[in-house]
Amino acid sequence: MEFLIRHAPFDRMVSAHIEFLAKHLRLGFYAKGEVVMEPADGAASRFYIIKQGRVRGEMSAVHETETILSNTTAREDRKSDLANDAAWELLTGECFPIGALLARRPVHTVHRAVEDSFCFELDREHFDYLIDQSPVFHDFCTRRLANLLDQALEGVQASLTASVSSGETSLNAPLSSLIRRAPVACLPQTPIREALLSMKNERVGSIVITDSKQKPMGVFTLHDLLDRVATASISLESPIDQVMTRLPLSMPPQAAAHEAAALMARMGFGHVCIVKDNRLIGVVSERDLFSLQRVGLVQLSRSITHAPNIATLVSLGKDIHRVIDLMLLQGASVTQLTQIITLLNDHITRRVITLCLTETGMPSVSFTWLSFGSEGRQEQTLKTDQDNGILFLAPDGRSAADVRAELLPLAQKINQALDACGYPLCPGHIMASNPECCLSLEEWKNRFRDWIEHGTPEHLLKASIFFDFRSLYGDRAPVEELQRWVAKRVKANTRFLRLMAENALRNWPPLGLVRDFVVESGGEHPHTIDLKLRGTTPFVDGARLLALANGISDTNSVARLRATAAAKAILTDEAEAWCDALAFIQLLRMRRHQQQERAGRPLDNHIDPDSLNELDRRILRESFRQARKLQTRLALDYQL
Repeated sequence: MEFLIRHAPFDRMVSAHIEFLAKHLRLGFYAKGEVVMEPADGAASRFYIIKQGRVRGEMSAVHETETILSNTTAREDRKSDLANDAAWELLTGECFPIGALLARRPVHTVHRAVEDSFCFELDREHFDYLIDQSPVFHDFCTRRLANLLDQALEGVQASLTASVSSGETSLNAPLSSLIRRAPVACLPQTPIREALLSMKNERVGSIVITDSKQKPMGVFTLHDLLDRVATASISLESPIDQVMTRLPLSMPPQAAAHEAAALMARMGFGHVCIVKDNRLIGVVSERDLFSLQRVGLVQLSRSITHAPNIATLVSLGKDIHRVIDLMLLQGASVTQLTQIITLLNDHITRRVITLCLTETGMPSVSFTWLSFGSEGRQEQTLKTDQDNGILFLAPDGRSAADVRAELLPLAQKINQALDACGYPLCPGHIMASNPECCLSLEEWKNRFRDWIEHGTPEHLLKASIFFDFRSLYGDRAPVEELQRWVAKRVKANTRFLRLMAENALRNWPPLGLVRDFVVESGGEHPHTIDLKLRGTTPFVDGARLLALANGISDTNSVARLRATAAAKAILTDEAEAWCDALAFIQLLRMRRHQQQERAGRPLDNHIDPDSLNELDRRILRESFRQARKLQTRLALDYQL
């Protein structure tokens, strides 16, 4: 029992279930090289917990390649490499084979002792009993990686409570749980004076205007009083509908708090009406969501969108780190955090563009500002540089070169302003101020067509950045057309897809066969792992390939994986495991950046695995194993 409670998930199980488990475990010994279990054994009949030693697993897909690959020397060498690369190891405290036990099937892997090893063993009937009786054990077995990720997020929240107040509402809570009182409302013909009196008596800063059936029609706030009544000399006897903000934000009661926060930040409003069956049942304000915060998400978003100059944006950019700390504390998921960071970065970019246009004047041709890379995927962390471009439609009588000559000085000004705001210039010059990134719609299509049809290594590298694009400013329609065009072209070109698969397999996760991680031996960051290059990139590359191969135009990696699963191209369980693994590595990157920011050090993506606690090391190992499973899937699909 002392051993069990040192490892997840047993450390969270109630004592009665731990006692049951301890009573029914028996200890088995496996000499170095001995097989613990293999597919030929039939349906899995035992649950194993490694007490001491290491157990190596070899992906069954590797054995299946014998029916796919020819007997040429080159292919045999590749098969051997794939077998070694796809292998993974389980260490002390880890369990297997959960999936096979749940599905009543044989294992898909050969489990072999790497060294003399001891394993606790539990018969399937007792495993089934524990699954049925222990909610913690059931959740772990059915949501293995997601369950461990939940624990990691809880650890992050606990570490933040010392420096940040823990009284805020969880951002995963439904909006219905935030309703503290009946909504203050009035009819549209109510005089402004009467509405203000209701606000005073109820001690609220806003009132919702509804029709006779309590359907929201508008909102009136104290800010509106100053802006639309006092300064405009409107009579207080005028009906409230003359000065209200029409079409208020509305959400159902089951919507999560983080969804309301994102909507308010995106639209710049401070209130959301909670509506059920078209009837107002409550109002949630920014204050309700961030009552104890010194910096609120909506407040920060509004400040960015109204910043009077670049200097103000520079100072506001620093508050993004504080908001992320607070959202971590409130229980926001990693996907929510990266989307919020991207949302705030989007606001800064749009405000920079607006300020630059105010100074230079509008060009004679409209344009769309594009984002590429992590911003295009909505997966930004706190360390990011610029990857952007411009798309335009050349009007009749003007050449693309002529339009480009007009837009490039503006693009240069915007890129420099973004650099001042903390978004460094791209070392590879993937920026709108580069003539190669300021193109008409037809020029973008021609460029992408050339990459798809020829597929040189340089083209593949560019595709990995440029194919993750979306619009940030300007007309979205030509961008959406280009996204559909790319998805259709790539899906139809099997040669290019195979080249993308080869490219995606060049960067295997750093799992070792002797040690649990392979770290950098020298250079600027010795004994570390690059969490971006070696961690998130395999998932990003794999998700992009799976999406494009199935004609999916989404750019976000999680959306790509889930859309691919919805198209029945991969299993849903596979997709969710890969999403969870990507989320954990992103969490580690974000934690690293927050720590470096507080210490006043430059941000990087390198982490020493020895600095992680046991739970984090375990989840990181499993995340890397999931990356290998994804890559092995691609290797088999494309016979590489």
